[in-house]
Amino acid sequence: QNCGCERKIYIATMLPTGEESQQRILRHRAQRAGKGFETIECFTSLAKLRLPAGCGALLECVGNLAANELYSPQGAGNLAAEAITSGVENLCRQAKEVIVVTNDVFSDGIDYDEGTEAYLRVMSQVHAWLARRADQVAEVVCGIPIIHKGGEKR
Repeated sequence: QNCGCERKIYIATMLPTGEESQQRILRHRAQRAGKGFETIECFTSLAKLRLPAGCGALLECVGNLAANELYSPQGAGNLAAEAITSGVENLCRQAKEVIVVTNDVFSDGIDYDEGTEAYLRVMSQVHAWLARRADQVAEVVCGIPIIHKGGEKR
């Protein structure tokens, strides 16, 4: 959809660390082809990212960003949730419209090791913050958007 923005920026957060991630990156690039996005790779430190004023920004995805901030040497470590939320605030100050993509990682009910539990805590903190901060919150289930907060289906 057209947000009425002159420029559309896709903020890619997946680190190209292996064959599988590189294949996913290529698939995502192919899916965006011809849709007018400029891609910026930002694996950590979203708060330092500079965008063209008034652009539309699509951040994909919080799950990758959380893992990068939590586990990468360049990441924020124990301050991962704060790094992500301050990063999203940074985007909101610069862009006309910001869309954030994230994942539901809480539905399986499995007990995990401490490293995974730390990741889940970060995701939980960021999701709660995003839901409070957002004008609209939608969950997509089997391709069907379910609006939880604000607005009409887009």
